[in-house]
Amino acid sequence: MRGSIPAATIARLPLYLRGLAELEPGQPTCSSDQLASSAGVNSAQVRKDLSYLDPPGVRGVGYNAAALRDLLRRELGLTRRYCVVIAGAGNLGRALTVYPGFEESGFDVVALVDSDQGKAGTTINSVVVKAIDELESIVAKESVDIGVIATPAGAAQEVADRFVGAGVRSILNFAPAVLKRPEGVEVRRVDLAGELQILAYHLSQAR
Repeated sequence: MRGSIPAATIARLPLYLRGLAELEPGQPTCSSDQLASSAGVNSAQVRKDLSYLDPPGVRGVGYNAAALRDLLRRELGLTRRYCVVIAGAGNLGRALTVYPGFEESGFDVVALVDSDQGKAGTTINSVVVKAIDELESIVAKESVDIGVIATPAGAAQEVADRFVGAGVRSILNFAPAVLKRPEGVEVRRVDLAGELQILAYHLSQAR
């Protein structure tokens, strides 16, 4: 591998991995054009991105699909499974709990916590909702790797602080809030409303 990988390239690696999963069963090689189509970029971008990984392949023939899949999984840290706790048992938290893509990609939702005592004890997709006060003990018991925040904006920072205090260093935030975090903690924000607003802008411009 040559040097550090740019953040933009890292963000595209899961798209290439998904493209490989969409190949015909048994297809031995794939071209940069095929990966570009699945990722929504051009083939030159694919070749540049993959050059950081020294991918297996032959010029004019294509990349070895199985070997490239293994290489991408290793680079993305997907050679093991990860334990996930979701904070917020509202509509979004419940939907995330039953989302099959997590398990298929190696992410196991081991707990769902909420501040509403009335939700404690209910079961969603075999996951029992626990009180938010149990968050720290759950993180320790389950060796949680990733915390997901699906709470209202006003509660997001407190939940993030509790995740960090319990030792969680990776957080996926669905709440419409910018989180303060200490150095060494990675936070990814998914702003669903913001994305819709961007689409609304493009629609208004087109009219």
